[in-house]
Amino acid sequence: MRLESLELLHVKLPLNHFFQTSFGKFYERNLVILKGESNMGVVYGEAPSLIGPFYTYETTLTTLHIIKDFLSKKILKKDFEDINSVHEAMNFVRGHNIAKSGIDTLFYNIKSLELNKSLSKTIGGTRSFIESGVSLGIQNSINDLLIRIQDSLDQGFKRIKIKVKKGWDIEVLKQVRDAFPSIKLMVDANSSYTLKDINLLKKFDKYDLIMIEQPLGFNDILDHAKLQKEINTPICLDESIHTVDHARHAIELNACKIINIKIARVGGVYPAIKIHDLCKENGMPVWCGGMLESGVGQAFAIAIASLPNFSLPGDVAPSNRYFKEDLIKPLIRLDKGRIIVPTSPGLGFEVDEEKIKKYLVNTIKIS
Repeated sequence: MRLESLELLHVKLPLNHFFQTSFGKFYERNLVILKGESNMGVVYGEAPSLIGPFYTYETTLTTLHIIKDFLSKKILKKDFEDINSVHEAMNFVRGHNIAKSGIDTLFYNIKSLELNKSLSKTIGGTRSFIESGVSLGIQNSINDLLIRIQDSLDQGFKRIKIKVKKGWDIEVLKQVRDAFPSIKLMVDANSSYTLKDINLLKKFDKYDLIMIEQPLGFNDILDHAKLQKEINTPICLDESIHTVDHARHAIELNACKIINIKIARVGGVYPAIKIHDLCKENGMPVWCGGMLESGVGQAFAIAIASLPNFSLPGDVAPSNRYFKEDLIKPLIRLDKGRIIVPTSPGLGFEVDEEKIKKYLVNTIKIS
């Protein structure tokens, strides 16, 4: 595998509907698309950091900086035998997993083309389709949320995840369960609570939730272990799992019963597979979370979600769910709550260069 040159494409995609979490409201999505010239031709990857340091310390601008000024110097014009050696070359940079994931996805695109296999088959995927859930942000009113849930169910989504925070939790859950008593429901707190809120969090148990995602600190494992002993609802860890070791620590401490694997958060497809395998060995289910990636990033999420231990519907969604226009063709589509896993080598989709030009903010060329 060899990458000769690289373009970093900063794009800004408008959202169909604002997306609000405990840390803010977004009307558009800034993304870094990587376009590389390789030994197998043009390949693409994605680094979906946020515009500000809200989810992690990484931002769109730091991602561009780290790839341009550091990572590119170790990976351009060099021959790599496997993906592991690519990650060894990137290890001199501490952290910055989202930036590293952009490089990782580029090389998985190359590897898929070299093997003449789909991304899914390249990494050992076993599914021909994946089930899709939807993540709904905090709305202007509970009634607005109920309308959006019904719309999502009408579209066929297999699972509903809603964002919660203090003041937008128990009454919301009560009204959602009253309206939809049997849906598969999970909540995502994005670190909105502390151990002082144990009595409040215990009230979540009565609403038959699949899980509560990351209720406590974004870097915490220990306090989650204390909380899991006190509540029946399974805890799912997200933000605090950045490495395979973090996943191992969470398993050994019984800090959670489920782990959300986001390719970008853990540094790419390669470490995501390692976390998947570790959880599988320990009987812990995983699911594929999303970061509002474009279709480029979602192509890799579809592949990873085809691995056998991804037993819960993930956040991989059809293109029109979040974006007014996507960067790929054909678009990702939902069929009875399922997304077909592509079978062609490479990305599995064609990147729409005209759409990239339409939403391009800036280009950085590296050779």
